[in-house]
Amino acid sequence: MFKERIGWIGCLCLCLVASAHSQNTVGRWTAERANAWYAQQPWLVGANYVPSDAINQLEMFQAATWNPQLNDKELGLAEGIGMNTMRVFLQDQLWTQDPEGFKHRLDEFLSIASKHHIRPIFVLFDSCWDPNPRLGPQHPPIPGVHNSGWVQSPGVEELADPQAKSRLEAYVKGIVGAFAKDPRVLAWDIWNEPDNGNGDYKAEESRNKTALVDALLPQAFAWARSVHPVQPLTSGVWDGDWSHPARESETTKIQLSESDIISFHNYDWPEGFEARIHELLPYGRPVLCTEYMARGAGSTFDGSLPIAKRYHVAAINWGLVAGKTQTYLPWDSWQRPYVMVKPPIWFHEVFRQDDTPYREHEVALIRELTGRGTSAATVK
Repeated sequence: MFKERIGWIGCLCLCLVASAHSQNTVGRWTAERANAWYAQQPWLVGANYVPSDAINQLEMFQAATWNPQLNDKELGLAEGIGMNTMRVFLQDQLWTQDPEGFKHRLDEFLSIASKHHIRPIFVLFDSCWDPNPRLGPQHPPIPGVHNSGWVQSPGVEELADPQAKSRLEAYVKGIVGAFAKDPRVLAWDIWNEPDNGNGDYKAEESRNKTALVDALLPQAFAWARSVHPVQPLTSGVWDGDWSHPARESETTKIQLSESDIISFHNYDWPEGFEARIHELLPYGRPVLCTEYMARGAGSTFDGSLPIAKRYHVAAINWGLVAGKTQTYLPWDSWQRPYVMVKPPIWFHEVFRQDDTPYREHEVALIRELTGRGTSAATVK
């Protein structure tokens, strides 16, 4: 009886240990695991990428407008200056429309990126710009206006509809699950700027948008973790004071407590960029800047990229090739469109549509700092 009891207790202990291990694998990564993952990566440098012929995420990935040849050419430009990652936005309605087709196009995109030694970060949800996304043909760019066709995910109707949650859960589990063990994927960005007030569309937003997002954000992390991805999860903090938990917003608290790796956005002068890094280093996790570089706001490659390298912080600027998003135009174009006159300098983007750099000095700097770039002419 005693031996039987010991045997039973031993089995119970093993089961409890196994259960704890199982729960741990679907929980947030430890700082040790996150730092071990980061130690295996090169210094990550890249851009937020939408092809120049797409106005938004829908146009990038819908079957009718999917353009792998252009993706191939433009990712070749990125490879040529030493970039090794891209941040790429998805949209939940693409899953609802055609799950298998969407996965197939993502797989094709990953093959193209891999050919150019680029590992993307996929963004699942986004709270910025138009809160009323619609599948099908997208409207043309509004003349002279920055990012005039970008859409949110989920849209305002889905966000406020409790019955839509099951569809959003299926989307997260379906996409992350399909590529959870795929080494071509670098990481998953669960939600872009979740508490963005979205001033230019404020009249069309839910009054309690932030509360709705705050309720859904931890669930979105949990859905992604439930399919056991080998890649880390994150959501980039972008506003407010991150220097002490008592000064953080509720959304920021959720983002920082759920993220395996810390990511942030900054379009400030170099001093502000470095100060933000100092606010996040005490968390003891890898730090990635997943949005920066707005020349007219003081955020430049010349100012921010050397700082990022010094701290071994990933640096992912907004925009690669000027196109239908028109993000080479400044944010204030929403108040005064640049139709009759052009801005004195480009806001975002690295290349013109003829594949030439906007500033030769910038691409030379990126090549120099990454040490991996080649001239675009030699990239196959």
